[in-house]
Amino acid sequence: MGKFKELLDRKSLSLVVSLPENDLSLARAAIEEGADALKVHYNVGHRASGNHFGPLDNYAEVFQAIRSEFGGPLGVVPSGSIDGARREDVERLSGLGFDFYSIYAHHLPSFMLDNLGLEPTFAINDEYEPSLVTSAAHYGFTALEASIVPGNEYGTPLSFADVLKYRRLVLQAQIPVLVPSQRKLVPEDVRVLHDTGVKAIMLGAVVTGRAEEHLRRAVNAFRNAVDNLNRPD
Repeated sequence: MGKFKELLDRKSLSLVVSLPENDLSLARAAIEEGADALKVHYNVGHRASGNHFGPLDNYAEVFQAIRSEFGGPLGVVPSGSIDGARREDVERLSGLGFDFYSIYAHHLPSFMLDNLGLEPTFAINDEYEPSLVTSAAHYGFTALEASIVPGNEYGTPLSFADVLKYRRLVLQAQIPVLVPSQRKLVPEDVRVLHDTGVKAIMLGAVVTGRAEEHLRRAVNAFRNAVDNLNRPD
């Protein structure tokens, strides 16, 4: 069993941090504040952070440095387009220490369904027909990232309408569902997401910001909220 699947199976709710930059100091901050898993990017423009991540060769050393300091699941977004997902790059990822990849379904070429030494996860956006996710388990996917908030609504509060959509995906997907912080999630949202059946919250730039001190505060606050789930009131 892969590291990421083992984490999602073992914990009722996990905390993943999607780094706003490929930076060792940010990774260290997330690790020290209690991230269960980390995610980085290359070859993609990232709407929430405003960053553009360049080719894999630009980051190979920092990715290896992060791996050397973190024993938990380490994931990567390998492209922001189907043409940009190059086999020669993806085949290097397990050797750089990655455990899983995360990519939109419409950016995922057929070769990435092969056994590449990585646990596969995929994302859907607000334009997908939710019933399609019922087929994902057939292809051996570890998790679904529910990136279903329209881009023009990033940074707004979580609503019950969002929660209902996440619940529908939890019921339909038959694999663990991750919720990224496209909304301006707050620690008080943790319990309702847990009760909705979400298996991981993925904190990204909307919540963490781009500065180390802001990231530390956000990860620490959500770590405490997750840890408090199983404590008596």
